[in-house]
Amino acid sequence: MVRVAIVGLGYWGPNLARNLASLEGVAVMSLCDVDANRAANIAKRFCPRAEVVTDVKTVAADPKIDAVVVATPIKSHYQIASLLLASGKHVLVEKPLAASAEECRGLIDLADRHGRVLMVGHVFEYNVAVQRIKQHIDSGDLGKLFYVYSQRVNLGRIQTDVNALWSFAPHDVSIMNYWFGQSPIRVSARGFSCLGRGVEDVVFVTLEYANGLGAHLHLGWLDPRKVRLMTLVGSKKMLVYDDVSLDAKIQIYDKGIADLHTLMESPETFAEFQFQLRVGDLVVPSLQFDEPLQTECQHFVDCVKNERRPATDGENGFRVVRVLEAAALSLKQDGAPVDISPIGE
Repeated sequence: MVRVAIVGLGYWGPNLARNLASLEGVAVMSLCDVDANRAANIAKRFCPRAEVVTDVKTVAADPKIDAVVVATPIKSHYQIASLLLASGKHVLVEKPLAASAEECRGLIDLADRHGRVLMVGHVFEYNVAVQRIKQHIDSGDLGKLFYVYSQRVNLGRIQTDVNALWSFAPHDVSIMNYWFGQSPIRVSARGFSCLGRGVEDVVFVTLEYANGLGAHLHLGWLDPRKVRLMTLVGSKKMLVYDDVSLDAKIQIYDKGIADLHTLMESPETFAEFQFQLRVGDLVVPSLQFDEPLQTECQHFVDCVKNERRPATDGENGFRVVRVLEAAALSLKQDGAPVDISPIGE
């Protein structure tokens, strides 16, 4: 039996409580939040035997707790996770791992020193659609990738403690690091504080990779629709990932340029223009879809039980935060490109 606690029962904490309480071999021992009434209501719904506490030090000092999931505001991640790791707890921190690459490195060192599991909640890496797309990329099915663009927008959950970059970009950056097996080498970002609070409500990010691949992100919470759309354009095929779709999360288009070697610079007729394009079938793969958050929670528990390194370990979180830091610096510099040095330099 893995005995767990959850720290932070705000926006995402209740989802974690629901999933952890549903897992076999897991006992939710404690729910911790500064708002005791909120924590008590969550306990009543999902884990009525859990103790409700308001101080994370109580969780850290409890010898009955093996592992802790942290779902607090970003700025508190390092302080809370370092306290828990130092007290001998295994820790899963919701995305992003910390507010800086330096803080991430500190958590990684602490976890190694105490022999504890450190995991970051990059939930999309446990999404079967994202995993299937990686298979298409790795197999060469799409050919050479030219560029990727993503929209992660909606209307609502306007935040004041972080901007749209830190709220949304961890998902896209972690997905693309996973897909491509590499981090970007350069990033630029522009943002706009539409509501006049000094917090960027919409952010546009451009990422450049060493192999010439480019990516563009549109992030924000001031949009008429909830959109979670990523498009991958390759030399052989093109793929659209629509996370909001219920029955067509992946759409593969057999479309492209027919033959780059015989491409006419100035086709004289519409027929000649059409001849240069290849338009084939649209394929919508069938997916057996499980809730990614439950898969993520199960993976954390399995790693604790078997003393394994998680797929989204501290190093994974560190790589993502390095990109976010560089993008944040570019924001301050009015979109000036910021180079990201290879890890180890």
